[in-house]
Amino acid sequence: MKPATGAAPGALGVDEKRETFRRLHESGCFVIPNPWDLGSARYLVSLGFKALATTSSGFAWSRGCSDNAVTIDDVLHHLEDMAAGVGVPVNADFEGGFATEPAGVAANVRRAVATGVAGLSIEDSTGDTSAPLHEFGLAVERVRAAAAAVAGTGVTLVARSEGFIAGRPHLAETVRRLTAYAEAGADCLYAPGVRTREEITAIVRAVAPKPVNVLVGSSFTTVAELAALGVRRISVGGALARAAWGGFARAAGELARDGTFGSFSIALSSAELENLFKRG
Repeated sequence: MKPATGAAPGALGVDEKRETFRRLHESGCFVIPNPWDLGSARYLVSLGFKALATTSSGFAWSRGCSDNAVTIDDVLHHLEDMAAGVGVPVNADFEGGFATEPAGVAANVRRAVATGVAGLSIEDSTGDTSAPLHEFGLAVERVRAAAAAVAGTGVTLVARSEGFIAGRPHLAETVRRLTAYAEAGADCLYAPGVRTREEITAIVRAVAPKPVNVLVGSSFTTVAELAALGVRRISVGGALARAAWGGFARAAGELARDGTFGSFSIALSSAELENLFKRG
């Protein structure tokens, strides 16, 4: 797969996007929302967001699949389309690297880098409810392999520890893993599911000066509050996709149940959408 070039009007080149993305992580706090297709991505860019991140769940739902049930080839094509289709950096939700052993993770990460993404994340979850996280040593080696695969490319590597959303919400173990992942070469650390001030502060302090991403999928906090805790970036995972599905489901349900069209009142007009997606 060849590196994607900026097909969107005014897009930066791949190297420029990667450098811009790295600079975003150096200071302050930024929101990196998660579109699920090119249309939603371009809408977010129109609102002024400086970077975007894909969502494995949102993309899977758009394909009529459950999360983690999409093939690596489908994901790579999606990443290529997203990276080339917007003028801002795109971070790839690359799940667990689509492999268990470090060598396989590294090989697949190299394929993801070739799509033109500016960053990518690797998770430590297994999908096995009886042993939901990779054994500590293997998990660290997986991150080390991914770091070697992105070395020299300018791609930002995000290492995720999934305990809080995989049935192992243990702060001490999460901190141990994220600290080890930082030492293994991860550029940004991420523990989806942490919510309290104490949890977030502990992670920020443990991996400093490396940046921390916090996932927000409900109204439990604000950007200002997270910035005050030292969080560098905020993502929303599948929340925007869920919000879109919620609007669709309400309108379709009303139509099927009542034969009425009231939910269409909140829809954007065709003119607004046509204007947004008009290519000059």
